[in-house]
Amino acid sequence: MEKAYETYKDSGVEWIGDIPESWDSIKLKFLGYLYSGLSGKKGDDFRREDSEFNKHYIPFTNIANNFQIDSEKLDTVEIFENENQNDVKKNDLFFLMSSENYDDIGKTSVLKDELNNTYLNSFCKGFRLYNQEEVDASFLNYLLSGNIYRKTLSIEAKGFTRINLQMGKIENLPVIIPNSKQEQTQIAAYLDYHTQLIDTLISKKETLIQKLQEQRQAIINEAVTKGLNKNVALKDSGIEWLGEIPEHWEVKKLKYVVDCNKNTLADKYEEDFNINYIEIGNVSIDKGIEKTKVYKYSEAPSRAKRIVKTNDVIISTVRTYLKAITTITEEYNDYIASTGFAVLTATNITHHFLSLITQSDCFIDDIISKSVGVSYPAINASDIMNIPIPVPEADEQILIYQNVEKKVKNNFEAIGSIQTSIQKLKDYRQSLISEAVTGKIDVRDWQQPNS
Repeated sequence: MEKAYETYKDSGVEWIGDIPESWDSIKLKFLGYLYSGLSGKKGDDFRREDSEFNKHYIPFTNIANNFQIDSEKLDTVEIFENENQNDVKKNDLFFLMSSENYDDIGKTSVLKDELNNTYLNSFCKGFRLYNQEEVDASFLNYLLSGNIYRKTLSIEAKGFTRINLQMGKIENLPVIIPNSKQEQTQIAAYLDYHTQLIDTLISKKETLIQKLQEQRQAIINEAVTKGLNKNVALKDSGIEWLGEIPEHWEVKKLKYVVDCNKNTLADKYEEDFNINYIEIGNVSIDKGIEKTKVYKYSEAPSRAKRIVKTNDVIISTVRTYLKAITTITEEYNDYIASTGFAVLTATNITHHFLSLITQSDCFIDDIISKSVGVSYPAINASDIMNIPIPVPEADEQILIYQNVEKKVKNNFEAIGSIQTSIQKLKDYRQSLISEAVTGKIDVRDWQQPNS
């Protein structure tokens, strides 16, 4: 069991509370300075592979998804001639200043590698220490990643469709720090060791989930393209990505079996009318719908227009690679979805089979292949409606659904159990970081085990 420090004092910051006697509270701006990410890039007419202005840059996803910058996950961009001031340096910290969800805003990462001619994404700010002899960048990164700082930065963020964090909120952020850099480095080493153990375990569990998901997808793919009878005669569907289907099945464009965006929110409601809003970040093919928000009508995003009903299928038409696809359950009946979704209502097909076919790899891959754009690939709802799908007879559709549900039930339960376990590990990881970087535990005498 870890011990506490001998004596504590008031930090002078209400939300931080008491800190060890030998620690100080100081505003971040006195430890270093912020610098901006890329401000622009050359037009396509200038672009060529051997251009001297082709440089690496750190995408915002690298910061949002990694505690430490992964130097293998860099993109290439063509910069303006005068953008050398944005070169990143070893031990720089990076803040995600703009995001579509509050969970990511203010996230930090640290660069432990030396990268030459590498730049920062425009959604981010870099932070460079004035004196690396006095401040350990890894400790500071752990501190800013702790629960109290994550919550504080999230509260300071503003916006609806895109949430932004002002530079002043970062610069004036009070941070607590041991006077001794050796102590800072010791805390960082303690956390490096323990978080690596936790992350390794999480990674193994995530790999198991991936295998279970692949198993589930294989069951769905086989059922919606070949049916249940292994001996049934097959025919060429006429669709390259679909291949052969049972001889007695039909192929129909989606628009002949579903309605699209059937129910739309009226233009006028009472200002205090509450809207339960589903945005793209709330939806995934594996977890369904999570973390919806409630808005007053007068404050709701302009994209809050699509009324969804039980058994509707919603498909994201933007950033289609995210696979934001799910079937609406009774819990979300009459919720309002973003116009970034195509809302499909079964008409000449059972909602059971519609749910399965829209989860199949062949259907999703076709949507992604038809999407246009690089950063935000998108597809029109009309293009989705023209996608051909296999259509068995109604009775067979229901039998296929029931068979798949039976086979994947244990799969879903296993995935859910592992996801719960992963969340507990992540919560423990955050708790451990917060305890160490706020001085609740004293790790100055800790030694890394040999094994």
